[in-house]
Amino acid sequence: MPASFVPRALASAALSLLLATSQAAPDTQFQPAFQRFNQGMAGDKAAVDDAAEAFDKLQQAEPTSPVLMAYSGAAIAMKARTTLLPWKKMGFAEDGLAMLDKALALLTPVHDAIGQHGTPASLETRFVAASTFLAVPDFMHRGARGNALLAEVLASPLLAQAPLPFQASVWMRAGAQAAKENRVADARRFYEQVVQHGAPQAEHAKAALQGLPS
Repeated sequence: MPASFVPRALASAALSLLLATSQAAPDTQFQPAFQRFNQGMAGDKAAVDDAAEAFDKLQQAEPTSPVLMAYSGAAIAMKARTTLLPWKKMGFAEDGLAMLDKALALLTPVHDAIGQHGTPASLETRFVAASTFLAVPDFMHRGARGNALLAEVLASPLLAQAPLPFQASVWMRAGAQAAKENRVADARRFYEQVVQHGAPQAEHAKAALQGLPS
Protein backbone atom coordinates (compact mmCIF):
# COMPACT_ATOMS: atom_id res chain seq x y z
CA MET A 1 0.00 0.00 0.00
CA PRO A 2 1.53 3.39 -0.95
CA ALA A 3 2.59 5.42 2.07
CA SER A 4 0.59 8.39 0.83
CA PHE A 5 -2.60 6.32 0.80
CA VAL A 6 -2.81 5.97 4.58
CA PRO A 7 -2.96 9.66 5.51
CA ARG A 8 -5.27 10.28 2.54
CA ALA A 9 -7.61 7.52 3.71
CA LEU A 10 -7.50 8.77 7.29
CA ALA A 11 -8.24 12.30 6.14
CA SER A 12 -11.18 11.05 4.08
CA ALA A 13 -12.57 9.09 7.02
CA ALA A 14 -12.14 12.06 9.34
CA LEU A 15 -13.93 14.33 6.86
CA SER A 16 -16.81 11.87 6.56
CA LEU A 17 -17.14 11.71 10.33
CA LEU A 18 -17.00 15.49 10.60
CA LEU A 19 -19.69 15.94 7.95
CA ALA A 20 -21.99 13.40 9.59
CA THR A 21 -21.44 14.79 13.08
CA SER A 22 -22.01 18.37 11.96
CA GLN A 23 -25.52 17.40 10.81
CA ALA A 24 -26.55 16.04 14.22
CA ALA A 25 -28.60 18.22 16.54
CA PRO A 26 -27.42 18.54 20.16
CA ASP A 27 -28.99 15.89 22.39
CA THR A 28 -30.45 18.62 24.59
CA GLN A 29 -32.53 19.73 21.60
CA PHE A 30 -33.08 16.38 19.90
CA GLN A 31 -34.23 14.33 22.88
CA PRO A 32 -37.24 16.49 23.87
CA ALA A 33 -38.43 16.48 20.25
CA PHE A 34 -37.86 12.73 20.03
CA GLN A 35 -39.79 12.16 23.25
CA ARG A 36 -42.76 14.17 21.99
CA PHE A 37 -42.58 12.29 18.69
CA ASN A 38 -42.85 8.95 20.50
CA GLN A 39 -45.73 10.27 22.60
CA GLY A 40 -47.44 11.32 19.40
CA MET A 41 -46.90 7.85 17.97
CA ALA A 42 -48.63 6.50 21.08
CA GLY A 43 -51.71 8.62 20.39
CA ASP A 44 -51.11 11.97 22.11
CA LYS A 45 -52.42 14.49 19.56
CA ALA A 46 -50.90 17.48 21.32
CA ALA A 47 -47.52 15.76 21.22
CA VAL A 48 -47.82 15.35 17.45
CA ASP A 49 -48.06 19.11 16.96
CA ASP A 50 -45.21 19.70 19.41
CA ALA A 51 -43.00 17.16 17.65
CA ALA A 52 -43.74 18.60 14.22
CA GLU A 53 -42.87 22.10 15.40
CA ALA A 54 -39.72 20.98 17.22
CA PHE A 55 -38.36 18.91 14.35
CA ASP A 56 -39.18 21.66 11.88
CA LYS A 57 -36.96 24.03 13.86
CA LEU A 58 -34.18 21.45 14.16
CA GLN A 59 -34.36 20.63 10.46
CA GLN A 60 -34.22 24.28 9.48
CA ALA A 61 -31.06 24.66 11.57
CA GLU A 62 -29.51 21.59 9.86
CA PRO A 63 -31.22 21.46 6.44
CA THR A 64 -28.89 18.77 5.07
CA SER A 65 -29.49 16.30 7.92
CA PRO A 66 -31.47 13.33 6.57
CA VAL A 67 -32.35 12.16 10.09
CA LEU A 68 -33.87 15.47 11.13
CA MET A 69 -35.64 15.78 7.78
CA ALA A 70 -37.04 12.26 8.18
CA TYR A 71 -38.41 12.95 11.64
CA SER A 72 -39.85 16.26 10.46
CA GLY A 73 -41.56 14.52 7.56
CA ALA A 74 -42.85 11.71 9.74
CA ALA A 75 -44.25 14.18 12.27
CA ILE A 76 -46.01 16.13 9.52
CA ALA A 77 -47.50 12.91 8.13
CA MET A 78 -48.61 11.98 11.64
CA LYS A 79 -50.59 15.23 11.83
CA ALA A 80 -53.09 13.57 9.48
CA ARG A 81 -54.35 11.76 12.59
CA THR A 82 -55.13 15.02 14.35
CA THR A 83 -57.80 16.34 11.98
CA LEU A 84 -61.16 15.09 10.78
CA LEU A 85 -61.05 17.15 7.58
CA PRO A 86 -60.25 14.85 4.63
CA TRP A 87 -58.36 17.46 2.61
CA LYS A 88 -56.18 18.32 5.60
CA LYS A 89 -55.50 14.65 6.26
CA MET A 90 -54.35 14.20 2.67
CA GLY A 91 -52.32 17.39 2.73
CA PHE A 92 -50.42 16.44 5.88
CA ALA A 93 -49.80 12.91 4.60
CA GLU A 94 -48.57 14.02 1.19
CA ASP A 95 -46.35 16.78 2.58
CA GLY A 96 -44.81 14.42 5.12
CA LEU A 97 -44.19 11.67 2.59
CA ALA A 98 -42.59 14.14 0.19
CA MET A 99 -40.19 15.26 2.91
CA LEU A 100 -39.33 11.64 3.70
CA ASP A 101 -38.54 11.07 0.03
CA LYS A 102 -36.17 14.04 0.17
CA ALA A 103 -34.51 12.69 3.32
CA LEU A 104 -33.90 9.32 1.67
CA ALA A 105 -32.49 11.05 -1.42
CA LEU A 106 -29.92 12.83 0.77
CA LEU A 107 -28.36 9.58 1.98
CA THR A 108 -24.78 8.82 0.97
CA PRO A 109 -22.16 6.47 2.46
CA VAL A 110 -21.14 9.36 4.73
CA HIS A 111 -24.41 8.87 6.60
CA ASP A 112 -23.41 5.39 7.73
CA ALA A 113 -21.60 7.27 10.50
CA ILE A 114 -23.23 7.79 13.88
CA GLY A 115 -25.95 10.45 13.86
CA GLN A 116 -28.43 11.01 16.67
CA HIS A 117 -28.29 9.11 19.99
CA GLY A 118 -25.56 6.74 18.86
CA THR A 119 -27.39 5.38 15.82
CA PRO A 120 -26.04 5.31 12.25
CA ALA A 121 -27.81 8.13 10.43
CA SER A 122 -28.58 6.07 7.34
CA LEU A 123 -30.30 3.38 9.41
CA GLU A 124 -32.42 5.80 11.39
CA THR A 125 -33.48 7.71 8.29
CA ARG A 126 -34.53 4.51 6.52
CA PHE A 127 -36.31 3.18 9.58
CA VAL A 128 -38.31 6.36 10.19
CA ALA A 129 -39.31 6.37 6.52
CA ALA A 130 -40.19 2.67 6.55
CA SER A 131 -42.33 3.01 9.66
CA THR A 132 -44.22 5.95 8.19
CA PHE A 133 -44.71 4.36 4.77
CA LEU A 134 -46.11 1.24 6.41
CA ALA A 135 -48.46 3.30 8.58
CA VAL A 136 -50.18 5.33 5.86
CA PRO A 137 -53.30 3.96 4.12
CA ASP A 138 -52.84 1.40 1.36
CA PHE A 139 -54.26 3.73 -1.29
CA MET A 140 -51.13 5.88 -0.95
CA HIS A 141 -49.11 2.96 -2.36
CA ARG A 142 -46.18 3.19 0.06
CA GLY A 143 -46.36 -0.30 1.54
CA ALA A 144 -43.93 -1.96 -0.87
CA ARG A 145 -41.35 0.77 -0.39
CA GLY A 146 -41.82 0.60 3.37
CA ASN A 147 -41.26 -3.14 3.42
CA ALA A 148 -38.17 -2.79 1.24
CA LEU A 149 -36.67 -0.15 3.52
CA LEU A 150 -37.43 -2.19 6.62
CA ALA A 151 -35.74 -5.20 5.02
CA GLU A 152 -32.68 -3.04 4.25
CA VAL A 153 -32.44 -1.96 7.88
CA LEU A 154 -32.81 -5.51 9.17
CA ALA A 155 -30.14 -6.80 6.78
CA SER A 156 -27.66 -4.00 7.38
CA PRO A 157 -24.48 -4.87 9.32
CA LEU A 158 -24.80 -1.41 10.85
CA LEU A 159 -27.80 -2.55 12.89
CA ALA A 160 -25.55 -4.47 15.28
CA GLN A 161 -23.67 -1.21 15.98
CA ALA A 162 -26.83 0.66 16.96
CA PRO A 163 -27.97 0.98 20.59
CA LEU A 164 -30.21 -1.84 21.80
CA PRO A 165 -33.35 0.35 22.10
CA PHE A 166 -33.07 1.20 18.40
CA GLN A 167 -32.44 -2.42 17.42
CA ALA A 168 -35.48 -3.47 19.43
CA SER A 169 -37.62 -0.78 17.80
CA VAL A 170 -36.70 -2.27 14.43
CA TRP A 171 -37.50 -5.80 15.60
CA MET A 172 -40.81 -4.67 17.10
CA ARG A 173 -41.80 -2.94 13.86
CA ALA A 174 -40.75 -5.96 11.83
CA GLY A 175 -42.72 -8.21 14.16
CA ALA A 176 -45.84 -6.08 13.85
CA GLN A 177 -45.57 -6.05 10.07
CA ALA A 178 -45.04 -9.80 9.95
CA ALA A 179 -48.07 -10.35 12.18
CA LYS A 180 -50.15 -8.06 9.96
CA GLU A 181 -49.14 -10.17 6.95
CA ASN A 182 -49.91 -13.43 8.82
CA ARG A 183 -46.24 -14.43 8.88
CA VAL A 184 -46.58 -15.74 12.40
CA ALA A 185 -43.22 -17.54 12.57
CA ASP A 186 -41.39 -14.38 11.49
CA ALA A 187 -43.34 -12.25 13.94
CA ARG A 188 -42.52 -14.65 16.77
CA ARG A 189 -38.82 -14.60 15.85
CA PHE A 190 -38.62 -10.81 15.90
CA TYR A 191 -40.49 -10.46 19.19
CA GLU A 192 -38.36 -13.17 20.78
CA GLN A 193 -35.21 -11.27 19.79
CA VAL A 194 -36.47 -8.29 21.78
CA VAL A 195 -37.12 -10.46 24.83
CA GLN A 196 -33.88 -12.44 24.58
CA HIS A 197 -31.78 -9.28 24.41
CA GLY A 198 -33.51 -7.77 27.44
CA ALA A 199 -34.44 -4.64 25.51
CA PRO A 200 -36.54 -1.89 27.11
CA GLN A 201 -39.42 -3.00 24.89
CA ALA A 202 -39.29 -6.58 26.25
CA GLU A 203 -42.63 -6.38 28.08
CA HIS A 204 -44.35 -5.08 24.95
CA ALA A 205 -42.76 -7.92 22.99
CA LYS A 206 -44.02 -10.48 25.51
CA ALA A 207 -47.54 -9.08 25.19
CA ALA A 208 -47.26 -9.22 21.40
CA LEU A 209 -46.10 -12.83 21.58
CA GLN A 210 -49.12 -13.74 23.67
CA GLY A 211 -51.36 -12.17 21.05
CA LEU A 212 -50.00 -14.30 18.22
CA PRO A 213 -51.96 -17.37 17.13
CA SER A 214 -50.40 -20.59 18.35
